[in-house]
Amino acid sequence: MILEMSITQSLNHEYALTSKRKLRLSHKFSYGSKNSNNMIIQSNNGDALDMLSTELKGKVKCIYIDPPYNNGETYTHYNDDLKHEIWLKQITSTLSKLKQLLANDGSIWISIDDNEMHYLKVAADKVFGRENFITTIVWQQRTTRENRKVFSNNHEYILVYSVDPKAFKMSRNLLPLTDEVLGRYNNPDNDPRGVWQSVSANVQAGHATQGQFYVIKSPQGKEHNPPNGRCWVYNETRMKEELSKNNLWFGKNGMGVPRIKKFLKNSVNLGLTPETLWTAELSGTNLSAKKHMLELFPKKIVFDTPKPEQLIKRIFDISTKRGDLVLDAYLGSGTTAAVAHKMDRRYIGIEAGDHIEFALQRLVKVIEGEAGGISRDLKWSGGDGFQFYRTVRT
Repeated sequence: MILEMSITQSLNHEYALTSKRKLRLSHKFSYGSKNSNNMIIQSNNGDALDMLSTELKGKVKCIYIDPPYNNGETYTHYNDDLKHEIWLKQITSTLSKLKQLLANDGSIWISIDDNEMHYLKVAADKVFGRENFITTIVWQQRTTRENRKVFSNNHEYILVYSVDPKAFKMSRNLLPLTDEVLGRYNNPDNDPRGVWQSVSANVQAGHATQGQFYVIKSPQGKEHNPPNGRCWVYNETRMKEELSKNNLWFGKNGMGVPRIKKFLKNSVNLGLTPETLWTAELSGTNLSAKKHMLELFPKKIVFDTPKPEQLIKRIFDISTKRGDLVLDAYLGSGTTAAVAHKMDRRYIGIEAGDHIEFALQRLVKVIEGEAGGISRDLKWSGGDGFQFYRTVRT
């Protein structure tokens, strides 16, 4: 794949869209390693995606976009107020172009709020297919109360789609075990196999066989029958084997209801299935992201509602591995590129406006070892680089 070698070498630094437009590499605004595969493109995203479509078809592992919400607000760097029909047509066109770039086991994550959420869901269903809808993430994007409105809106959504949900399920990552989950494991009987947690030895009896109804006798001689409407999880022969292997727990006094010991070291998947409610504590807020931006640019008027690095990291933790290619067609303040850079993902970021300077300057700081956002968690110390392109007329 040319991209794995070097995008910047594959077509002599230029991508032709038509006889009138192409992407031209700017050495002046590129930074860091000249061998980097990371790209920042100043262009209308429709033009840029058309230019990259052949080279990147089926090769992008994760797309995250934070498109205009069309909520009627006027922000520092753009107005978010289009006629609904125009907004819907534009976002549908962009999604159609992005779909072509997704790898078979890849995924696209789309941020949105209540104003256009339901219309976007219908549009995305048409583009990707309803059967390829994965889930809706609810993100707690603020923790303060908004008293000026009828309701204090404290959340946004992230719609998740894939080209092939089965392939995505096989490739998606589990999240690391939390301290709370690890705290469930202990070793009260000093088992030489290490720490364990106990889980129920009985299940609902709806599909039980006769062999799952019997009496279990504890080491202290107390007899246990399954509760009403329940049966033992194993047949009697298997349960006796588990008892002989010291895999059942009857409590410290040996008289309790039997439970099965599950050892941490034997867990095949040492991780957690991602949930759909993402709290501010885990994923940051718009306010924490803005504070980070002000630390980076103390003398500039920064974006009003940037996304926090913790949020994008969580998306990449689930959907990508090191070296995977990610793309953001609405780069904005550059959070997606900054997170991808720190996490050792290859990235392409597209932004049309002059405020692309924020993303460029932010990435320069990242390459030089910027310590904010997720840097401390990743022990980020800098390195690598990016190549900057502009759309030009031929």
